[in-house]
Amino acid sequence: MTGARLEIAGVGKSFRGLRAVHDVSFAVPAGAIHALIGPNGAGKTTIFNMIAGVYTPDAGSISLDGHVISGLRPDRVCAAGVGRTFQIVKPFKALSVLENVTIGALHRHADLVEARHSAETILTQLGLHDRRHRLAESLTLPDRKRLEVARALATDPKLLLLDEVMAGLRPTEVDVMVAFLRDLNRTTGLTILLIEHVMRAVMALAAEVVVVSYGEKIAEGTPLEISRNQAVLDVYLGEEDAA
Repeated sequence: MTGARLEIAGVGKSFRGLRAVHDVSFAVPAGAIHALIGPNGAGKTTIFNMIAGVYTPDAGSISLDGHVISGLRPDRVCAAGVGRTFQIVKPFKALSVLENVTIGALHRHADLVEARHSAETILTQLGLHDRRHRLAESLTLPDRKRLEVARALATDPKLLLLDEVMAGLRPTEVDVMVAFLRDLNRTTGLTILLIEHVMRAVMALAAEVVVVSYGEKIAEGTPLEISRNQAVLDVYLGEEDAA
């Protein structure tokens, strides 16, 4: 796993004796898009929270570009180059769209004018520039999802963690987000790890897919390999088909 942008080595996490994640290992190369999938409650967001510094792993380690980041505070992890979105979007509702993104940009730009310029550039990329002066609470769900991505991108990350940014979107809206993320990865080389239940997005974006169930990794491979893996069909894809 040497040379990986993100390396997760045997991480585990329990809460009051209940095992949420156990001995999970995988790596994401620089410039790649990988996906982390599994049923609800499989431990995916717990893994994200350990990467982002919300939780310290009980076992194992997490490294970014060869430097251990597990155990660092979330602000230190962000400073190291990890940006993330949240499954439940919570923008600063009383602030404008531009102000929301500018706050993220201030992490890298001490000058307010520079931070605002960076924020406007990101909003243009995400098709939100014409709504930049609207209050965040007035946005539709698709626009709030895009705002969440914009806020994460404003921190200028090396690694972007996307937690179900396409949940609740219509198929056409999913296609727009997929196209944006693919273009972002291609033009900037940004490394992306995404949690996603929208399988058409996973299949369109991810070079590799990691599957977890009951806190353990049960499979890893290309989207085609994962789609043919019987263990995955039994615990995840098959469950989706039956729903």
